[in-house]
Amino acid sequence: MKYVFKYLKKYTAESIIAPLFKLIEALLELTVPIVVALIIDKGIGNSDKAYIIKMCLLLLLIGAVGLTFSLTAQYFSAKAAVGTASDLRSGLFAKIQTFSYSKLDKIGTSTLITRMSGDINQVQTGINLTLRLLLRSPFVAFGAMIMAFIVGAGASYATVSFAFVIPILLVVIFIILLAGIPIYGKVQRGLDRVTGSLRANLDGSRVIRAFRLEERESEEFSDRVKLHKRMSLAAGRISGLLNPLTYVIINLAIILLLRNGAAEVNSGNLTQGELVALYNYMTQILVELIKMANLIITVTKAIACAGRISSVMNEAEDMSLEVSTAVVSEKAPLIAFKNVSFAYPGSSGEALTDISFELHSGESLGIIGGTGSGKSTLINLVPRFYDITSGSIEINGVNVRTIEPCELRKKIGLASQKATLFAGSIRDNIKWGKNDASDEEIISALATAQISNIINEKTDGLDSNIEQNGRNLSGGQRQRLNVARALVRRPEILILDDSSSALDRVTDAALRRAIHELDYSPAVFIVSQRAESVAECDKILVLDSGHAVGLGTHEELYSACDIYREICDSQKGGESR
Repeated sequence: MKYVFKYLKKYTAESIIAPLFKLIEALLELTVPIVVALIIDKGIGNSDKAYIIKMCLLLLLIGAVGLTFSLTAQYFSAKAAVGTASDLRSGLFAKIQTFSYSKLDKIGTSTLITRMSGDINQVQTGINLTLRLLLRSPFVAFGAMIMAFIVGAGASYATVSFAFVIPILLVVIFIILLAGIPIYGKVQRGLDRVTGSLRANLDGSRVIRAFRLEERESEEFSDRVKLHKRMSLAAGRISGLLNPLTYVIINLAIILLLRNGAAEVNSGNLTQGELVALYNYMTQILVELIKMANLIITVTKAIACAGRISSVMNEAEDMSLEVSTAVVSEKAPLIAFKNVSFAYPGSSGEALTDISFELHSGESLGIIGGTGSGKSTLINLVPRFYDITSGSIEINGVNVRTIEPCELRKKIGLASQKATLFAGSIRDNIKWGKNDASDEEIISALATAQISNIINEKTDGLDSNIEQNGRNLSGGQRQRLNVARALVRRPEILILDDSSSALDRVTDAALRRAIHELDYSPAVFIVSQRAESVAECDKILVLDSGHAVGLGTHEELYSACDIYREICDSQKGGESR
């Protein structure tokens, strides 16, 4: 809850005004039964129409003032709740952005989505109701009980029901809450699983339809939803007992009150107006106790959700910044892997073992190997998306562990294996690479990426619309825009992670030639399944099951590395030059 209070502190004034105005409204509400009693006893009893009209006007005034205070309180409580939730959501999002790939893999995307949406919404509701009802409901309930004893001071039999009903109601509420609270935690965890399943199905909808597995996936999703439904119904059944039980208890108390009250009225110890006032106070107690019980359920959910949010916010940084006395050396390689090994968290074996190579500015390194050989894993270590388990990675002689991640990634342009584009214009997407990029810089990057001719054909040019994930573009167009986004920042290190797999050979060759002719001479990583895509690189690294089985030029590897030769011979046009 400390993070909730941290962001709520910004709305201290609203958090004070809201409950204060609610208390004033509650105080006015407690006077209503007294005014009604006076109307009955003095106005109707004495047939005094003027008195009745005056008291009715007083009731209208109390109602109008009470409504004003209530609306004001609700405005400030909503402002505090929505503001806190918005700030908390922004803070949580900022925290998530600091997570390494390892941390994201550990927590899970669906869980984070639930935290960002459902959990924070529940916290918002909890704050809103707490500011409005946490003080008001107990104040009205105990105030009504005190007023009932004051009004019925001379009629002990009439007020005896108040002495019994409050403890009984509190016991019932406590038992129901004690039984229901653990189930709500299971309901939220079940929602995580449903969200995860939904996300996986939406992301893989094309594959599911291609293999005609819609019915199977629908059944599996339906099973998860039904399990969540059963847990929700179990929680609902328990909390659903709250209203009928409290109504039964209160109505039995009202019956007892009216029976004893009638006898007290006949004996002259209680007036008719006072009996009606006692009835109204009993009703107020019923309403407020039910409100308080529902508030406790809501707050309990909010506390559970706040705990889930805090668990994410409290995640320790798994990529600490180390102190180093090393200085940047122009003579050192731009990037060097020194006996690098890496294992994914929870994995029994290493994904990469003892990898070493050096790359200078203007040089290119091709990385090739079979599926699962560790090509993309190696690439993810360069921008420090994951931390290596042993060895070191150095940029200009400085260990990447000692460089601020933002500063490190400014040096790198990455065109990832999956070409992810965002809804907006072409210009907007390219500016992800460099926020202040001019149109000239964008056009230059598009030309290098071999896509400027397609952009020129579009009526709106750089303002042409791109749908989410580039749905209105072909696979090759998405990949080339992905490359252009990496190029626009003129990076010192350019990483092309199988980012030309959807291109034809002519376009792929033109793209590699254009990158080779760049005037700022970046160090280039080219990951590819095609031997011809890496054949012209200054160095080629051959991976097999996480091990480096070859490092050299195309000619050297073709004659000395069996795995590389097999890859070349198995592909058309992959023979030795």
